[in-house]
Amino acid sequence: MVTCPMCDAVIDVDEEDLDEGDPLSCDECGASIRVVGVDPIELESDDEDDEDDEDFDDFDDEDEDEEEEEEEEEDW
Repeated sequence: MVTCPMCDAVIDVDEEDLDEGDPLSCDECGASIRVVGVDPIELESDDEDDEDDEDFDDFDDEDEDEEEEEEEEEDW
């Protein structure tokens, strides 16, 4: 039995057909999931990885904005 790591709903999939890296989705909560281990079956949310990447992008944007503001202040 395979369960969603986000909402614990049962995901209807044949465990024997799963390979590491396979993408899955939860019908209950809509989470994007991938297989990270097959013996035992381990699933991880793909959504979490996307959020982490976005956070890093936000920091990069903030740094660029601060640098532009500092350059503008120097011009005055």
